Amino acid sequence: MNLEKLCTEVIGIVKETGQFIAGERKTFQLDAVERKGKSDFVSYVDKSAEKQLVEKLHQLLPEAGFITEENTAGNDGEEFKWIIDPLDGTTNFIHGIPPFAVSVALLQGNELVVGVVYEITQDECFYAWKDSAAYLNGNVIRVSDAATTQDSLIATGFPYYNFDRLDGYIDAMSHFMQHSHGLRRLGSAATDLAYVAAGRFEAFWEHALHAWDVAAGVLIIKQAGGQVTDFNGGDNFLFGGEIVAANGAYFKEFYDIVHQHLGN
Repeated sequence: MNLEKLCTEVIGIVKETGQFIAGERKTFQLDAVERKGKSDFVSYVDKSAEKQLVEKLHQLLPEAGFITEENTAGNDGEEFKWIIDPLDGTTNFIHGIPPFAVSVALLQGNELVVGVVYEITQDECFYAWKDSAAYLNGNVIRVSDAATTQDSLIATGFPYYNFDRLDGYIDAMSHFMQHSHGLRRLGSAATDLAYVAAGRFEAFWEHALHAWDVAAGVLIIKQAGGQVTDFNGGDNFLFGGEIVAANGAYFKEFYDIVHQHLGN
């Protein structure tokens, strides 16, 4: 399989879906929103975007299954699986604030082999495939080389369910607030990860996430020279609901701090 060619075709599909989302944002009304939970929203835009992605990706790779946020398509144990978030940052989208993104990854067995994150509001497409460099709109990107908390700008996300670890979360935030360049919470994990890959953030952590939030960004970070783990130093970041990601130089210090407050 030519992964570079496949990634190029995925980029085209993802951008087309992003253009649909951008167009809908111009006339979107809050009464079109459904609640999946207290702070978990979905709209016809999410559902329509996912349907578009599933149809076109199925044509591209008919043998692949799907892991999707809005359950447009099932997962039947195929060797290849598309992991799709049609609109990462739905809450941002419905309120008309950036960022929000389309995230698509391809999993072969247990290995991520293609990842594309398209941040719609800035028209920025981040992508990588197995053994490639990482790219932003055709240009190679790398993680930063900052090596300490005091030299780092750090991103996180606030959980909107599963508040069992809130005290540890706040303790970690307090540490980074006092010792880093600052904390940012953009509201789109896929974008946060892409920004780490591009060297805009040094690190990112969050819990209560899903595979579709992080899959594409994980591959892009790794191909950009970064590292990814879960809160306990393992590899259960894709389906385990927790992630620690940072550039290679800062990773150990960052991981140790997150693990101290949130590890088991």
